[in-house]
Amino acid sequence: MLQFSPWKKALTIGLCLLGLWFALPNLFYKSADTANRATTEIEQIERAGGPVPDDLAAAAGSWPSFLASDVVNLGLDLRGGAHLLVEVKIEEVVAERMQGLRAEVRNALRDAGVRRFSRLTASAEAVSVQIGPEESLEAARQALVALAQPVSGGIAGGFGMGPIGSGMDLEVEETTERTLRLSMSEAAIAEITDRTMAQSLEIMRRRIDESGTREPTIQRQGVDRILIQVPGVGSAEELLDLIGRTARLTFHRVEGFGEAGYQPEPGQIVSTDIETGEPFLLERRAILSGDNLTDSSLGFHHENGLPVVNFRFDTTGARIFGNYTASNVGQLFAIVLDDAIISAPRIQSPILGGSGFIEGNFTTESATNLAILLRSGALPASIEVLEQRTVGPDLGADSVAAGTAATLLAFGAVLVFMVVAYGRFGAFAAFALILNVAMIFALLSVIGATLTLPGIAGIVLTIGMAVDANVLIFERIREELKTAKGPARAIERGYSQAFSAIVDANITTLIAAIILFAIGSGPVKGFAVTLGLGIVTSVFTALMVTRLILLTWFDRTRPKEVRVEAIKLVPEGTKISFMEVRRGPVMGSIAACVVAVGLGAGLGLNFGIDFRGGTMVEIRTEQAADLGEIRSLVTSMDLGDVAVQSFGSERDVLVRVEEQAEDADRMAVAAAIGDRLTEAIPGTEIRRVEVVGPKVSGELLQAGALAVLLAVMAVLIYIWLRFEWQFGVGAVAALVHDVTLTVGIFALTGIEFNLAIIAAILTIVGYSLNDTVVVFDRVRENLRKYKQMDLAALIDLSLNETLSRTIMTSVTTLIALGAMFFLGPAVIQGFTFAMIWGVVIGTYSSVFVAAAVLLYLGVKRDWTTAEEAKANVRFDGAQV
Repeated sequence: MLQFSPWKKALTIGLCLLGLWFALPNLFYKSADTANRATTEIEQIERAGGPVPDDLAAAAGSWPSFLASDVVNLGLDLRGGAHLLVEVKIEEVVAERMQGLRAEVRNALRDAGVRRFSRLTASAEAVSVQIGPEESLEAARQALVALAQPVSGGIAGGFGMGPIGSGMDLEVEETTERTLRLSMSEAAIAEITDRTMAQSLEIMRRRIDESGTREPTIQRQGVDRILIQVPGVGSAEELLDLIGRTARLTFHRVEGFGEAGYQPEPGQIVSTDIETGEPFLLERRAILSGDNLTDSSLGFHHENGLPVVNFRFDTTGARIFGNYTASNVGQLFAIVLDDAIISAPRIQSPILGGSGFIEGNFTTESATNLAILLRSGALPASIEVLEQRTVGPDLGADSVAAGTAATLLAFGAVLVFMVVAYGRFGAFAAFALILNVAMIFALLSVIGATLTLPGIAGIVLTIGMAVDANVLIFERIREELKTAKGPARAIERGYSQAFSAIVDANITTLIAAIILFAIGSGPVKGFAVTLGLGIVTSVFTALMVTRLILLTWFDRTRPKEVRVEAIKLVPEGTKISFMEVRRGPVMGSIAACVVAVGLGAGLGLNFGIDFRGGTMVEIRTEQAADLGEIRSLVTSMDLGDVAVQSFGSERDVLVRVEEQAEDADRMAVAAAIGDRLTEAIPGTEIRRVEVVGPKVSGELLQAGALAVLLAVMAVLIYIWLRFEWQFGVGAVAALVHDVTLTVGIFALTGIEFNLAIIAAILTIVGYSLNDTVVVFDRVRENLRKYKQMDLAALIDLSLNETLSRTIMTSVTTLIALGAMFFLGPAVIQGFTFAMIWGVVIGTYSSVFVAAAVLLYLGVKRDWTTAEEAKANVRFDGAQV
């Protein structure tokens, strides 16, 4: 009866050993991480054919090569660095194509014999032209249609002259009388978008790689956005300086300089020297562009020793440059970078070797950066910064220390509590919990996931919730011991009876984690990953590991009697009439929800920078911070509404500034605030900077609301399918209750409501469902068992039977979250507060909201024979 097949034993033990194997490097994080990075760098050097430095070889050998070496990647909030979310201006590429198309349209019309046309104009989206005589209109149309080409990879790209708009890059339409409009098709715009994004990603990756920065994250987000996260960079401004410039290099003939008020003629442009501000009149057509460069590097002037940028052309570029300089000795030519002149030297002699140098007021660092920009190529379009965050290394180290302390305390407290509460069985669960955490870190290491502060909170929450499956099993075993014939039968039935509740409860939480991962961003995704992995490992360790340990012990000792509980948090055989007193709590809940809605509408929420946009700077002062002085300093900068508040300790301060005008340089605002405070208050340290534009903040708010709505709908569907529609409505009523009261408490307390709180709300949804589903599972079981029992009495019976499990799970979860709230970093205290609040109201709503709604709606009692048979299936699939 208690057999555990050999292949299950082997699989369980093997997975546990693999988990320990891959988690081991994280216990020696610094050594393993250093060796891992050194090994990666050595492989890159060897592929390039270069010698391996001795220090790298020594670092790679500091960790045994036969051991796993992958470690969990630490997020920027734990190790410091810069985060940028940028939007690539695809419309600029389309507009440039339209400008080039204008000349093509003129030539095509002339070649087609259409001589009379006017108003040939190019906008950012299209080229339009008015045809003179009516009889020329069709010829003009055919000439413009002939300009269309198949889109590479388009719908009809491989079919040559397919219909316009189905795989061709251009569309022709007649807008007004005799006016033809030529625009790009949707397929062409999609193709240009993909190509532009791919080029931008590759160029940014090259620039960051060549700067020597390790482990950057550069990935496309959505249609036209790129996320860049680089650890170890001092600030987001440094990162933007490296990747943000388009670095479009061109060489132009100088036709005049030094005179104000130039009126350029067609074919001419006016540009300004980046250092002196002197105006230059240039020929619009470039002699050469950066596309002809093959290399650029830092160098030093042979006469004055100042830094310069050496460059070398390809064969075509060398020939053009040589011919031009040979015929223009003594003339000036301008080197233009992103529409600004960085150098305008005089040609002393022909430059025939295909190489030269750019001199200017460079430092070694700026010359190196320019060389990297030129060497990696120009971005195909400019970018706009939508969001930037900088975390100082000291803050990251403090967060790691605080997060580690909170995790260890939560871990230890839960282990002790389980042993005290369940004795020997609790010790089995505690051992499984250790393996559970090891497997979480092993999975995070293997898949290369990034651990963030919310991710640590996710692990702490998992520690609290991981025991829930074991508690369900132990409570069922305790119940079965009263009726089953012997402990062996009780243990077997305990597992089989708890199985459906464990699966249903964890699937509902997993639904919330999946939605959170799909819709969330940044650290919130990290929380979703750790929560999701924790759910999987928790179910595995409870159903397989704890069971294997328990059955191995039982097989060796064969005890006559088994005692599960060491202490009782809930008296034996409680008979609380929950449904008799339901009206008071239900009316109180309705009133509380109405008040919460009123608070949200009246007081509003203290939206964080994620949802409101603006600039936030976290500082630490040497002495206790004077909030009035800091507020006065920032207010005097005339930046609009300013909020200054203590954050954590008396030395830590958060400064928030409202979103600036649309054309304001938000990064410059953040830098100016930092400079002003560090100059006025000696010893001030800038620990964190965040800038979020209105576009991103609005999208994040919408995405957060959508995530909560999707989670509620998904849960309703799941419970409807697994139970009945009445159960689904009851569960959703409890969820609405919990979410409403959470929003209300944040409106009442004024605690910052940010993206992490959305993650907390979704987790509250999962936790509340976990509790509700356990109760509903027992109700469903009792409906099959007691077909004639009054529904109110049956629900009371179910609630009393699961009450011990409810209290035990809530206590363990609160122990873990309490450790994170009091010892964890201040930056996630709002998050952990929401979780603690959610555990309390989630437990309450499972009893007094979900169960009460179920009683009001009623349930059908005509369970089929098939359902009854299904209810009598043992854990291993055999019939009872």
